[in-house]
Amino acid sequence: MPSKNIEKIDKTKKIVILFSLIFFCLTILMISVFRTIAEKRHMPSLTGEKSELAVRGDIISADNFKIASSKKLYKASIDTRHLDPTKKELFLKLFSIYSNTDYKVLEDRLKEGEKSPGNLVLSYGINSRSAKNLKELAFKLIQLDVFMSRQVNGNKILRGLTISESGEKRTFSYEDTLTPVVGYISKFETESGKTKVNGIKGLERNYNKVLNQSKDGVLQGDRDVLSYISFDKNSIIRKRIDGATLNLNIPLKLQKNNEMTLDLYKEKLGADEIIVSVMESKTGKIITMASSNRFNPEKIRKEDIPSLNVNAIEYQFEPGSVIKPISIALAMDKNLIKKNESFPAYNNGGTNGEGEYPKGAYKLGRFTIKDDHQFKKHYLSLDDIVMYSSNIGTLQIAQRLTGPEFFEGMKRFGFTRKTGIDLPYEKKGVMPKVWQFSAGDKDKKDNVFKATVSFGQGMTSTFIQVLKAYSTFNNDGYMVTPHIVSHLTYDNNKYKPYDDKPEKIISKQTADTMKQLLIQTVNDGTGRAAKMDGLEIGGKTGTAQIARGGKYLKQYISSFFGFVNDENNSYTIGVTVINPISTGKYWYYYYASWSAVPVFKEIVQNLVKLNYLTPKEGIIPDKK
Repeated sequence: MPSKNIEKIDKTKKIVILFSLIFFCLTILMISVFRTIAEKRHMPSLTGEKSELAVRGDIISADNFKIASSKKLYKASIDTRHLDPTKKELFLKLFSIYSNTDYKVLEDRLKEGEKSPGNLVLSYGINSRSAKNLKELAFKLIQLDVFMSRQVNGNKILRGLTISESGEKRTFSYEDTLTPVVGYISKFETESGKTKVNGIKGLERNYNKVLNQSKDGVLQGDRDVLSYISFDKNSIIRKRIDGATLNLNIPLKLQKNNEMTLDLYKEKLGADEIIVSVMESKTGKIITMASSNRFNPEKIRKEDIPSLNVNAIEYQFEPGSVIKPISIALAMDKNLIKKNESFPAYNNGGTNGEGEYPKGAYKLGRFTIKDDHQFKKHYLSLDDIVMYSSNIGTLQIAQRLTGPEFFEGMKRFGFTRKTGIDLPYEKKGVMPKVWQFSAGDKDKKDNVFKATVSFGQGMTSTFIQVLKAYSTFNNDGYMVTPHIVSHLTYDNNKYKPYDDKPEKIISKQTADTMKQLLIQTVNDGTGRAAKMDGLEIGGKTGTAQIARGGKYLKQYISSFFGFVNDENNSYTIGVTVINPISTGKYWYYYYASWSAVPVFKEIVQNLVKLNYLTPKEGIIPDKK
C-alpha cells in the first residue's frame, strides 16, 4: 500500500481517538454538573449575626457610687487537635501572660484535655480587659503558626484561640456595706449556656425582675468574602440594653459612717445586733438602714448565715414602751383626755429619803402591773406619764377606748400590716383579736389586753413598723411609707416604682401635742442623753424582755424612736439594741437610756457632720 494512503489512515484514527476522548470528557463533565445540580448541598450562609450579651442592672447609692454591679465574663477555648505540639510551650506561656493565669494550672488543664482531643475551655472567668488582650493574642498565634490546619470532609480548616462571652459576674464594690439590705444572689445557666444571676434576699430579690430585664444587642447583615458583616438598609442593628438600675435614697458616705458607729457600740454594749434607720419624715425616703451584723455577698461564710436576714423588717419582737405615745395618741385624738387632767399613780405608802413614794402597782384581775419610776406625788400629769414612761398612767388612758377603737387604731398606725417598704419577706407582727380587746366593754371593766398592748407587751411588731408609726408625730398626723429606692433607670428613662402618697392617721393637733411631749421627754425625761443644742429632738425609750417559747428570758431589747429637725430638714430615726449586756459591772446597759439613746445621739451627730442637719442657736426655746 502506498505510503500516502497509510499516512491518511493514521491521521483519521488519531482524529477519531481525539474526538472520542473529547466526547468522553464532555460526558463526564455533564454527568458531574448534573449531579452537582441535583444533589443537596451545604452552602455557606450568605448572612451573618453577632450578639452582644446584656447584663443585670446596677445598684447605685444616692451619691452615685456603685454598690452592686455586673461585669461580663468571657471564656477562652481551643481545639487541641489544631495545636502544634512543637509550639505548645510557647502557647501556654503567652496565654498565661495575657490572661494572668498560672502556667502550671494551664499546663495541667491542657494535659487533661488532650486525653479526649477536641474542644477545650481553658477559662470561663475572663474579665473584659483580659478578653480584649486575648483577642489580640489570637491573631498573633495564627501568625506564629501555633495552630495547624486540618482536613475535615475534604476541606482545610484552621481553628485557633476563641474568645467568647460566657455570662456575667455580680460584684459588690464595698464588700459588706449596706448588707443585709442589698441582699445576695445565686447563679444559674440560661438555655444558651450563659451564666446569669438571680436575687435571693434584699433589694436584689425585691427588684430581681427589673434588674434582669435586659436585651442582648444584635448585629445582623450580609457577609462579605472574609465573613465580616456588611451593613445596608436591610441589616438589623439592635443596641444592647442592660437591666434596670436601682438608684437608692441612701448615700454611701452616710451609710458607712453609721455602720462604723454601730460596730463600735455593738462591742461596747455586748449586743447581739444593733439596728438603725433614718427616714425623711415628710417623704418616707430611707437615707440609712444599717445593721451591726453584715456580710460580704461575694464571700458568704457559714458564720454569716444568721446575718442574711434583714432584721429591721423580719425580726418580730415585743416593742415595749415605744408604743405608749401611740396608745395615748389614739385616746387623745378622740378627745378622751381632758386638758391638765391627772391620773392616779397607785403608789400608796411612805416616802423614802428623797421624798419618793414606792413604785406604783395597779391590780388588774389576777395581774399586777407596776411602774419602774418612783414619783414624789400620787397623781400624774400627761407629761409625767410620757416623760417617765408610766405603765399605770398609759393603761388607764387606753381603757377609755373601746376594744374596736383600740384595735382599729393600732392597725391604722400600721401594726399587723406590712409597711410597704421595698424589701421582700416583711413580717407583720401579731396582736390580740378585736374580741379580746372588747371583753368588758359593756360593763366598762378594765381589759388586760388593752392594758398590756398599750405599753408594748402582749403584741409583736417589727422595727420598721414602729419607725413608720413615729413619722406621724413629726409630719402633722400623716404617716409615710418607707422606701429605699428613689427611682429606676431603664434604657435612659426614669421610673418611680411606687406611690408615695402619705396616709392621714391622727389630727394635726394630736400630732403636735404628742410631738411636744416627746420633745419634753428628751429635754427633761428618760431621753435626756439624746439632747443636742440647736436641734429639735424628741423621742421615747423602750426596754422590753425577749420572749421565747412562751416565757420571758433575762434578755432585753432596748429601743429609742424619735425625730430630729432643723430649720429645713426633718428626720424620723429608730434605734434598736438586741440583747445588750444585762449582768455584771455594766448590767444597766440593758436600759434604753444607756444603750439605744447614746447610739441615737451618735447618728444625729453623723447627720450634722455630713451636713444633713444644721444646728442653730435658739432653735428650741428654753422651757426651764
